[in-house]
Amino acid sequence: MKWTSKLLVFALISCCAALASAQQKPAVESDVDVIRVSTNLVTVPVSVMDRNGRFVPDLTQKQFHVYEDGVEQEIAFFETAEKPFTVALLLDTSDSTRFKLSDIQNAALAFIDQLAPDDRVLVATFDRQIHFLCGATSDRRVLRNAILAAHTGGGTALYNALDVIVKERLAQVRGRKAIVLFTDGVDTSSSGATYEGTLHFAEELDALIYPIQFSTYDDVTKDATAQGLQVATASGERLDAAYARANRYLRLLADKSGGRFYYADNTERLRDVFAHIAQELRHQYSIGYYPKNSRETSTRKIKIKVDAPGVVISARRAYAYRPATEK
Repeated sequence: MKWTSKLLVFALISCCAALASAQQKPAVESDVDVIRVSTNLVTVPVSVMDRNGRFVPDLTQKQFHVYEDGVEQEIAFFETAEKPFTVALLLDTSDSTRFKLSDIQNAALAFIDQLAPDDRVLVATFDRQIHFLCGATSDRRVLRNAILAAHTGGGTALYNALDVIVKERLAQVRGRKAIVLFTDGVDTSSSGATYEGTLHFAEELDALIYPIQFSTYDDVTKDATAQGLQVATASGERLDAAYARANRYLRLLADKSGGRFYYADNTERLRDVFAHIAQELRHQYSIGYYPKNSRETSTRKIKIKVDAPGVVISARRAYAYRPATEK
């Protein structure tokens, strides 16, 4: 009996060890988010459009070529499936926008109307500070109430707002993600985050940035003239120079992240803009590769080519390489 008991105990211990070993083995999954666990894998969202701005479907992995610093890379991951996405809708409600708040809210509501049921939106506004009106949700009632609760304030800390959105919110989001930034682009109040710094981290994002610029120049000029004030920003910069810099900045944000820049010259155009952004986010190719060059360098250039005639490719053009750390 004692020998039999020992055999039973040994068998139970063996079974438990086998189960523990099986639980330690990683599950085999096809989801891109699992692959992104490796910090060596470079993921690039790619939009492929025809000359009329329509998404080009049914392209295969063999038609794509990825080059890093001029050297072709082997594609390790390729995805074409239409998937829901998460958007950080970031609205400028600084004092310079007080004449356009209702237009901003209507434009944001128009964007919500373009989304599919499973798409999620995080709504935030910024003036001197950033205000989170709701977390990422697909509940249209919650989103509408959040947008309508927006109100204007003083100062414009655009760079700070982007820094917080990227580091504290989007970094925790998996899957397809983007920032839709609705602003005049003129920063007057940021401390810590900078013009150059935010452009740098735009290159590292696995999220696209879609800046939509609206002009507050006429409103601010008329208001300042009526009060007998100098036509300048709070820091004393000439207003025309500030707007020229803002335009360059927003275009660079889009270019470095692989998104698109839009200028909102009228409310009607905004609906078309938002429809195009929603379509582009929902229909993207995702490409991943492990860089052949394992040496750490500051910035690496990316170029995507597609074997298809007459297509327009949109993807980020560079990133900062950081080797995986041993745990």
